[in-house]
Amino acid sequence: MGTPVMQSTETRPFDISWVRQQFPSLELQVSGRAAAFLDGPAGTQVPKQVIDAVQDYFVNANANTYGAFLTSRRTDETIRSARAAMADFFNCDSNEVVFGQNMTTITFALARAIGRELRAGDEIVVTTLDHDANVAPWRALEERGVVVRQVDIREADCTLDLDDLQRKITEKTKLVAVGYASNMVGTINPVAKITRLAHAAGALMFIDAVHYAPHGLLDVQALDCDFLACSPYKFFGPHMGTLYGKREHLEKFIPYKVRPATNTAPECWETGTQVQELIAGIGAAVDYLARLGRHCDPGVKSRRQALQAGYRATHEYETGLLTRLISGLQTIPEMRIFGITDAKRFEERCSTLSLRLGDRNPTEIAKFLGDRGIFTWDGNFYALNLSERLGLEQHGGVLRIGLVHYNTAEEVDRLLGALNEFASG
Repeated sequence: MGTPVMQSTETRPFDISWVRQQFPSLELQVSGRAAAFLDGPAGTQVPKQVIDAVQDYFVNANANTYGAFLTSRRTDETIRSARAAMADFFNCDSNEVVFGQNMTTITFALARAIGRELRAGDEIVVTTLDHDANVAPWRALEERGVVVRQVDIREADCTLDLDDLQRKITEKTKLVAVGYASNMVGTINPVAKITRLAHAAGALMFIDAVHYAPHGLLDVQALDCDFLACSPYKFFGPHMGTLYGKREHLEKFIPYKVRPATNTAPECWETGTQVQELIAGIGAAVDYLARLGRHCDPGVKSRRQALQAGYRATHEYETGLLTRLISGLQTIPEMRIFGITDAKRFEERCSTLSLRLGDRNPTEIAKFLGDRGIFTWDGNFYALNLSERLGLEQHGGVLRIGLVHYNTAEEVDRLLGALNEFASG
């Protein structure tokens, strides 16, 4: 799944009880039953250390940056520390990490800056599988005469049509924008291979890793991508966005900014005053994942090694939950699961899936489940091109189930029981 990770030194069994103790919100009750948070693809719950970090910032460091007094210096250190944490998360240098409002806003800003360098007739490649935040910012450059080409999918398993992608990358291509994993059907794209294709054509590679980041280790050095964006609130942190950019590109392209702001990357890309309390939470989210890794493998040394150990453990655990879920869903009459369902190919997908149950409206199913304390999402989740391509948009989209490492087998069984009840009703 994605880039390889280090070999284990001393791996313990996955301790789901310890994991769940880290997340206070998992204590929520709905009609006398514990809530089952299967809504992670739209935003995960956060561990206590993230909550504590945000609160601590407000109590002990609440000030703007670069002042000649204590709390301002503490804010500077908070940002430096979080940038270093995200550098370990991405496997890059700290000066290649940019903070922003969210991935969508970051991508629009980056597209505008890159667009300054493009000419009419230059081409950008996007895909049908992506969230619109990795489509609309690039399509906005059509106003400048840029041509946007969209790669199709293989409908049977909701994977990218790589033959179509290779046809659409030409000598005119200036940038290829691809998601690491689909937020609707869970497909993991071969982004390292696609990066090589883009670079062979002289194009830049932009990866939307928002949906992959909760499930798999990121390694921008191994991928050799030019830019990669993700959202901490999808990997157990606060509502912000982060961007990795190769230093040479962050220094080459000129962002839109106010005149007094620094021209030095990465700060020049961070428009206005940042949400500094949430940046503190980003650092804490990375440290939570590292702490999880150390709990699973006490022999690791560095934070990066701890992240590798954590993702190795959560990937194995989530795959077990996914296997249990798909096996159960396949026994329900009129059930249609979108994407890869063959367990032998689960390395090509993450633990997010979407389904339809006959002609029943997904909103109706989501409400039925929500009333029973099972939280899922319905609709298109901004994967508009994919919803339209599958002929689902006019029928309410799909029901989406997202499993992350704080979910349990018991929650999967509750979900399956409720879906069986709904189907027979």
